[in-house]
Amino acid sequence: LATSTSTTTRTTQGSRLSELPSPQDQNSPPRKQPATETFGNDVTRVDQAHLASPIEKRQKSVDVADLLVRQLKETYRIRCSRVQPIPYISDKLCSVDQVFTEVGIQYKSGRNDSWNTLNSYCDILTEAKGDSRIQIIEGEPGYGKSTLALQLAYDWCNNVLKSTLGKNDILVVLNLREIGETKSIAEAILKSLLPEDSPITETDVELLLQDRNLKTIILFDSYDEYPDQHSEGNFVAKILEEKILRHTHVVLITRPSCKPAGCAPHTGQIKLTGFDESAREKYVRKAVTKGDEQATQRLLQAFKSNPILRDICQAPLFTVIYAHAAHEEQLFQEISSVTDFFEYILKCFYSHALKKRESKREREELKHYAVHHDKLDEVAYESLAGENPQLIRKRNDLVNELGNGLYQACVDTGILIEERVLNHNFALGDEPYSFQVRFYHKLLCEWFASHHLVKLVKDHSSHDPTVNMDLYDLQCLFRFACGLDPNAASKVIQLLKRKKDGDRFALLCALEQRGNGTDIELDEVRDLVSRCVVIRSWDSRLLQRTTFQLLEVASSNEIPIARVCIAGCRTVAYQSGSSLALPRSQLSLPILSTLQKLWIRDGDRRLDNTEVVGILSYTAQCAAVKELWFGYNDYPMQLPDRVQGAEPILSTLRSGNVTGVLIEPVIIQSECTICAKISGGT
Repeated sequence: LATSTSTTTRTTQGSRLSELPSPQDQNSPPRKQPATETFGNDVTRVDQAHLASPIEKRQKSVDVADLLVRQLKETYRIRCSRVQPIPYISDKLCSVDQVFTEVGIQYKSGRNDSWNTLNSYCDILTEAKGDSRIQIIEGEPGYGKSTLALQLAYDWCNNVLKSTLGKNDILVVLNLREIGETKSIAEAILKSLLPEDSPITETDVELLLQDRNLKTIILFDSYDEYPDQHSEGNFVAKILEEKILRHTHVVLITRPSCKPAGCAPHTGQIKLTGFDESAREKYVRKAVTKGDEQATQRLLQAFKSNPILRDICQAPLFTVIYAHAAHEEQLFQEISSVTDFFEYILKCFYSHALKKRESKREREELKHYAVHHDKLDEVAYESLAGENPQLIRKRNDLVNELGNGLYQACVDTGILIEERVLNHNFALGDEPYSFQVRFYHKLLCEWFASHHLVKLVKDHSSHDPTVNMDLYDLQCLFRFACGLDPNAASKVIQLLKRKKDGDRFALLCALEQRGNGTDIELDEVRDLVSRCVVIRSWDSRLLQRTTFQLLEVASSNEIPIARVCIAGCRTVAYQSGSSLALPRSQLSLPILSTLQKLWIRDGDRRLDNTEVVGILSYTAQCAAVKELWFGYNDYPMQLPDRVQGAEPILSTLRSGNVTGVLIEPVIIQSECTICAKISGGT
């Protein structure tokens, strides 16, 4: 959702707090050398028994803790004030609090196996924590994970009243993307969060982290981009496996496809579900239009009138880019596919960069690179599907691969982001810092990689260029490829159909070609939804998500959906009934205006009152629905004897085309099914 421009790290050289004179009498005999012991990963800490008197030790600990907190807050305040909401406008920075808008959040804590809706991000560290000491927050690309981390840091620095973070003595927020080859958390804190002239040492930090009298929270951001995540014995893994710092509250942020293995039992789980219509409106009013009601309504209408745009902009990142671009650049266009949307986004990137080019030669050069970017396409493809995939490159290496002209054009437009990092173990006389480069977002990497995939499939090679690709993790890459080139699309679709669960996904990719005047794919969607569409708990996440997206396509094109059956997925509804959630796969089915029948089959699971009301609320918002069934054949689901709070929903059902009433659960003898029948008056 936003990028902080401050990524400065530091060295361990210079003055040290622990080397300052102790408060002991200057004439006293020399103190015995302290014993040492190994802590964590090759880090030596001082045995406190030999440091000083208990009073001296405690006073020094308090002094160091106060200094550490002050310096951490200074760093966070700088980073929180340098948020860049729009990637291609680097000179427009703002505070994270000016743009942060809450996303949907669900959580499952400790031994509790059911998912619950969290009312506010402020409750992540309290209500969502339960008895879990370790929590994992996951979200798809563009769902505001790093912005959430910045907002939590902002709250701690500023003692925000609604936040509970102020009750914690120390908050450590580490972006794991920046700390590869770091041996310990103390080293990471020292080099990435404290100023270069800080007198605090690694030993000081280690001792404070070990102090059980201090309430400390460690937040690891961008685990999915952590260079050392596969390195055996890295300090992050040791903390998650409770081998060190067992008393510390730890929060880790990552993508669903990149969760760490070997976490401690009863790790709390949190997922970001993105923007709904209300959140989009809040962001537009808060960060974009700022009181301009006419502009606000124009943007909101663009979201409401276009189901494809609405689906894409469930990711806050794309709401941000589209809203700012459409408002400030006045570039509105019809979006009929995911490919259309990204072409629009890139148009905004280049349009803004062209305005900053002073000479005609510079503008012509940028226009050239906007069309001719084959080398960038190849780099992007290798970053995702090569023998050694890596999303972060050294600047000098990338300049050599792309050439200075193309490289600079990508940096100027915001497609590539430069970050300064510390060179580990640099020798005397060497440059202590170097630059690493990454795509502004993984989906931009997929966009350029798709161009290279198109080239490969059209080369008539017998080699399958998709062999190393994860269909679920790279869904947009395949959709882009099919939308970019009709000839390549047919070959990509054939490759997809050969893969596990690839048939429906191939159909979704084929829909990217609708802009070229064919309705064949829509006929296939119509055929799919004319029969019972079954979503099973054992279906792959790719298959479930693809099915949901095809159902949305049918609904948005006013194609009747005969029946949807959700089996064994422990289905729950959000409190507002805005969608049905499948906790096991962490996916959600939005409201389908053309759905006629809904079956929910979860074995003999007992639904509580809240679950029944939520599912009824969802059903009431599906305008064409006629029947809602719970259970199937010999596996009746258990419902409450009486459903409290359902009457307002039933009134809504009766006021529409649905004329029946919800009766108390009964067993339909012909099918032995517990049924909540809404139509027919029975």
